[in-house]
Parts: sequence; structure tokens; C-alpha cells
Amino acid sequence: MSDKGSKAAAKACLLCGGDLTPVLSGLFDSRFGAPGVYAIWRCKDCYLEQTWPRESEAVLADLYARHYNFGGERDTLYTRLRAAFFNSPLYRLWLKLDGDVSFHRQRGQGRLLDIGCNEGRGLEIYRRNGFAPEGLEVNPVAADQARKKGFEVYGAGLEDFTPAASYDVAVLSNVLEHTLDPRQVLGRVHGLLNPGGEVWISLPNAMSWQRDLFKGAWINWHVPFHISHFTEGSLTGLLSQCGFKVVEAKQISPALWAAQSLIAALFARPGRPTRVLRQPFLVLFLMAVFRGILFPLLFLGNRTGQGDCLVLRAIREEAPR
Repeated sequence: MSDKGSKAAAKACLLCGGDLTPVLSGLFDSRFGAPGVYAIWRCKDCYLEQTWPRESEAVLADLYARHYNFGGERDTLYTRLRAAFFNSPLYRLWLKLDGDVSFHRQRGQGRLLDIGCNEGRGLEIYRRNGFAPEGLEVNPVAADQARKKGFEVYGAGLEDFTPAASYDVAVLSNVLEHTLDPRQVLGRVHGLLNPGGEVWISLPNAMSWQRDLFKGAWINWHVPFHISHFTEGSLTGLLSQCGFKVVEAKQISPALWAAQSLIAALFARPGRPTRVLRQPFLVLFLMAVFRGILFPLLFLGNRTGQGDCLVLRAIREEAPR
């Protein structure tokens, strides 16, 4: 895919336009087996790491249509067990133990927009937690699945979205790293929120110790889908520039992500989907190992700025710079 002239931009930082320097090479899609070889480059000015080559919007749209139609998945043991788990009391207990990357433990009220809501699993949970949720999802298959659950889901892109009223909360759960222009996304979110409204963001931490352990097999490189690789500093700085004040920042290390990284290191091969990632009993076993036996390592990483996931809440303040 990356060899077909899909790179529309010059090799410059997507945030500040600065020069890039190589950090890591030889990466491939270890989840779905999409073709292409990629590298990670770091901006010399703002230090944001980013995937290169950067696929065009059209190429990415095709990749998402083929690989991210979760609402259109085949009915398998894996999908049935996953659905049963997310709808059980065990899920809330697991969130308490393992960390909540999707803000599913947050309770409150008001209008909430889940950006990239997929098939609406999060919308169901936000509604149970007291919010009046709506979704934004450009994938038509996933959006239709969410609508069948009774939710208002808009199919427009964020740049074309014009809601009837502003929101109190906007959720970007593992979304911002997928976007071609994170600054534009946050600026648009700023305009969708009421004064004092909050944006909730989770995404992988480019300072994670697991990145150094698993190197190119770290599951959160997720090339070519993950375009930006943020640290806590680069993300909080961007939020400030876009008119937000961070009110809570923490790091967590989901056992699922660690299990997926180990599986990718052992089984992933270029151009082939890593089907072992969807073997539920192996994944659950490895999750239990990481959460139980290796808990001190995960805990220490979270406390030293090297956790696997950044989780932030920020309040809308002044207009973006």
C-alpha cells in the first residue's frame, strides 16, 4: 500500500512542519496484515513521533472500510465472548483493576458526543452512566449497527459536522492518534463544546517502557493506522494551544495491550493477519499473567511516566491559538 504513491505530503512534521529524523524502521501491520513497510520519525522541533510514509486520506479510508467494520464482523466464538464480557458485571470490575481507557466508569449528565463511536458499545455504557450520548462515525456499517441500538449517530466527518446544540463532553477514546491533523481535530472539538465543557482523551503513550521491550512489535505502533505517537508532554502542549486546560492526567497499562504486544512479537509476520490475536483463551491467559504476576512492572511504569496509555480530561477555555 505504501509503495503506490499514496504519500501526499512532504516529509515534515504534521503539527509544526519541522524536520523529521528516523527513530525506528521495518514496521508492518501486525494486526490485519495490510501491505507496506513503515518507520517512526521524530520531529526535531516539537518531538512528536509519527508514522512514515503517511498514507493518504483515500488509502486510509479504504483500509478502515476493510479492517475496522467491527459491527459487520462474522459471528465467532471470539466475538460472542467479547460481547458477553462487555455486557457483564465483570467488565466494570475489570476496568477497576486494569484501567479504563474508554471512560466507561465516568458518571455524570449532559450531552456527550462519542467521536468514532464505532458500533455503539460505548454509547450504551455512557447512557447507563447518566449521559445523553450521541455518536459520530464515518464508517457506515458500524454507524448502522449503533443506530439499530437506538442512538443518534451522525455519519459526517468532524469537519462537516453541525450539531443542533453544543455538547458538555466530547470523547476521543483511542481516536486522536488516527487523525491526519490532530490540531484541527482538537480545534473543531473546542467549537463543539459548551464553555467549561470537557474533552476526554485516551491514546498510547510513546514513552511506554513496553515500546522499548517489544520494539517494532509493540502493538501500539499499529502502522499505518496510528499516525501520531504522543507523549504526555506533547499532548498537553497541543491541548493548551487548542484552548484547553488539562484537569486530570494519568497513565494506565492495560493487560490486553501487553498480551497483544507479546503475541505480535511471537507470531506476527508481514502481509499476514495475526489470527492468534483473536484466540480468546490465549489472550485471557496472557492478560491474567500480566495483570497478576507482572503487576509491579505495570504499576511502576504508570507511576514513572512510562505507562502504556495516556488518559486525560481537559476543560474548554479560551479560543484556540
